[in-house]
Amino acid sequence: MPNKIIVSSDKTVCLVGGAPIEEGAISAVLSHVSAFIGVDGGADHLLAGHVTPAAVIGDLDSLSDQARATFGACLHKVAEQSTTDFEKALIRVQAPCMLGLGFTGGRLDHTLSVLNVMARHVQKAVILLDAEDVSFIAPLGRTTFQADKDTRISIMPVGTATVTVAGVQWPFDAQRMTPDSFTSPSNAASGGPVTMETDGPVLITLPRAHLQTALQAAVRAK
Repeated sequence: MPNKIIVSSDKTVCLVGGAPIEEGAISAVLSHVSAFIGVDGGADHLLAGHVTPAAVIGDLDSLSDQARATFGACLHKVAEQSTTDFEKALIRVQAPCMLGLGFTGGRLDHTLSVLNVMARHVQKAVILLDAEDVSFIAPLGRTTFQADKDTRISIMPVGTATVTVAGVQWPFDAQRMTPDSFTSPSNAASGGPVTMETDGPVLITLPRAHLQTALQAAVRAK
């Protein structure tokens, strides 16, 4: 039986997890999103930011009593333990793109599990956002975006992929990439269009200031 969609939007939404986020992170994305979704304890960040979520999704074991009482009308408990709270929310939210706050910068195993989920749900456009970076899984096929010369571009496989990249300082063609073999963590733009073709999950990371670029590049074709 397919999972029931809890939040559906034709605009970008923001998932908020429980890892630490910088002060002002929520207000900084207000103009980019139509709704916020608390992912279990991430609802406490929304409470602190005086933002009412469209939903709070997860097993709810990390939610504070105050957030539980304040957001009681929009709590959606998913009790099964075979998926993480991030995956529980991801598969129950339908939107052309999702920002993710509070999923990096905490426990390393939690961040790795988020990347694992993104690699397995590569059809979902998700952009992880923190104080330093914006990261997203490139759409399968061809992706093109503009970047000024010397803009940092990290190209890291989160599975097996054959990748061609042009418009960067160190381009490569039909290169097999895996997490335990060839990677390109510290590449840089040549200035102008950057193009990538991939048949597997590859994480692109750009500086935080390039959120708008990531929003345009991450969206999947309809």
